[in-house]
Amino acid sequence: MLKLPSSSNATGADISNPKALIENHRRFLGASSSRLKISICRRNAAVSCEAYSSAASSAPIVAEPQGKDAAAAAGFEKGVADRLRQGSLMEDGLSYKEKFIVRCYEVGINKTATVETIANLLQSVGFSTDGFATTTTMRKLHLIWVTARMHIEIYKYPAWSDVVEIETWCQSEGRIGTRRDWILKDYATQEVIGRATSKWVMMNQDTRRLEKVSDDVREEYLVFCPREPRLAFPEEKNGSLKKIAKLEDPAQYSRQGLVPRRADLDMNQHVNNVAYIGWVLESMPQEIINTHELETITLDYRRECQHDDVVDSLTSPEPFEDTKVSELNGSNGSAAAAAKGNEDYCQFLHLLRLSGDGLEINRGRTEWRKKQTRYANHSV
Repeated sequence: MLKLPSSSNATGADISNPKALIENHRRFLGASSSRLKISICRRNAAVSCEAYSSAASSAPIVAEPQGKDAAAAAGFEKGVADRLRQGSLMEDGLSYKEKFIVRCYEVGINKTATVETIANLLQSVGFSTDGFATTTTMRKLHLIWVTARMHIEIYKYPAWSDVVEIETWCQSEGRIGTRRDWILKDYATQEVIGRATSKWVMMNQDTRRLEKVSDDVREEYLVFCPREPRLAFPEEKNGSLKKIAKLEDPAQYSRQGLVPRRADLDMNQHVNNVAYIGWVLESMPQEIINTHELETITLDYRRECQHDDVVDSLTSPEPFEDTKVSELNGSNGSAAAAAKGNEDYCQFLHLLRLSGDGLEINRGRTEWRKKQTRYANHSV
């Protein structure tokens, strides 16, 4: 295994040189060039390196074309990939941008993207459990990243057929995990329409227990992180830092007996973190859904949910703190105006728990703003 030192130039790759960076990724994954496909534009990773070596999971054996057939196939594959790619590394090689068209099946009744669509796009572009930020050492030891906290702020929902540009990067988060941040823009106007941040911790895929990030793993992924901290929410008192109190019974609203669908399970054999958003919203009062739209959601993940679990979703209103909320200030400001706390805004506490023993799965907070008039009579 190639051990990558943590210093920025110790790998021998010039991060300002894309070819050198790609070669660094090749060595990072420990795959031979004859069996490595590299795409700096794949949706699921900042740099996607599909390695069919012993370090990666086994792949089915397929017949490969030879001679003229091989050349034709390679040319066809390259041409198709070049036309379909909509992403690229930034010049420093430490963040990644990709563009997405909002499809008809990704919008709700208002013809705008749902919050689940936004969360799926963030997950898709930002983190793959078998790609970027999952190192060679992690694969050997059966270690995976799992979500500990997700905070999303949506200032303007993209509409059907809009093009959204998402930039993402990861960095270290203390000794126990990593964090990933995102900035969403309307590609046509370059207006910032959303921001997000998340924290991830390491879990052993076999024992399902959390583990500390070892020095070997840290040194392997820090080479792809910004040298100085870069935060999607640089404000001193931003919503992503607020603690979430546990919602106690009796909750004002509830939805009992939610069951995971097979489609909710991901490659880590548990319910994907995006599915929790839908469960949280199941217990929201319909009158709020009819008149407001979700602006901010924060989720703390406390326990895995498996395919045979039964879940209760609890919701109660939460009063706003008596503090002034900053007005929108350039591209990094908060979308919530100082008027927050009046009838145009409301917020709720949420709890997901196992129906049988009441064990806590997830706790959350959502903030809602009044819908525009033309949407006020529709639900999402």
